[in-house]
Amino acid sequence: MFIRRGALAALVSLTLVATACGAPEDSSASPSCPDGRIRFGVEPFEDPARLTPAAQVLANSLSTALSCPVELTVTEDYSAEVLAMENGKLDVGIFGPLGYVFAHRRAKAEAVASFGDATGKLSSYTAAIWVPANSPVTTVAELRGKSLALGSVGSTSGDALPRQALRDAGLAESDVRIDYAGGHPEALLALANGKVDAAEINSQQENSATTAGTFNPAGFRKIWQSAPIPNDPVTVRGDLDPATKTAIRDALLGLPPAAIGEIGALLDVSPPGPLVPVDQTTYQPLFELADKLGLTEADA
Repeated sequence: MFIRRGALAALVSLTLVATACGAPEDSSASPSCPDGRIRFGVEPFEDPARLTPAAQVLANSLSTALSCPVELTVTEDYSAEVLAMENGKLDVGIFGPLGYVFAHRRAKAEAVASFGDATGKLSSYTAAIWVPANSPVTTVAELRGKSLALGSVGSTSGDALPRQALRDAGLAESDVRIDYAGGHPEALLALANGKVDAAEINSQQENSATTAGTFNPAGFRKIWQSAPIPNDPVTVRGDLDPATKTAIRDALLGLPPAAIGEIGALLDVSPPGPLVPVDQTTYQPLFELADKLGLTEADA
């Protein structure tokens, strides 16, 4: 049985505005402040109660760097953020790597920065499938007839890569009872609470939940892990004025590590370095994965 969680297209009701100190009265005329504001979206890779204040630190710093108010929105899901950028409702967005593929194809999103480690190297994370420590399941192939919690449709580590792992193990999706839990934290909780036989838990969520005391890895076992995935890109909408895109990119790359540390920690980047430059080629393996799985905009 394949249970696909319906894609939602609404933005979460919480939108916060970071106001730059010393912003010019007529900042709408500045390339760094189109229409007098920058609209910044973040996909919900973590519990919004933790993600929102962490992302707000980044938004505040970007606001100061651009001398422009920055409106932060944590979207309801991946598809909502893609749709918002496609409809011109977001100027800047942090997407998961696969979410960026759809945002690029639908909204011409351009990757400009991502999260660097303390040495200035692009950080990465891994997808994984976990089972209880006492489970008889030791391989992905043995998930036949079992239930598997995935994060949400369109997620890199919470959807596409685990599904590819099933294929690589010779399983059809109909061989496994797939349940989209609604996000990485929800998938982890489904496993921790005994609701499913297995669940995807990526390295970012493992670290975050372990630090928060809501997950004890000793009680579970990893039966599959992906190759490293380049961390989430910060993107700009493709149809922005080129001068605006350049101003945003330069501001992002010039932010100090302290501006990035809180949201970086949720992405398992600790200690953080500055944001580092990336572009479409950085995420080319994800474009290839989307094509291999036959994913389209409907999967975002």
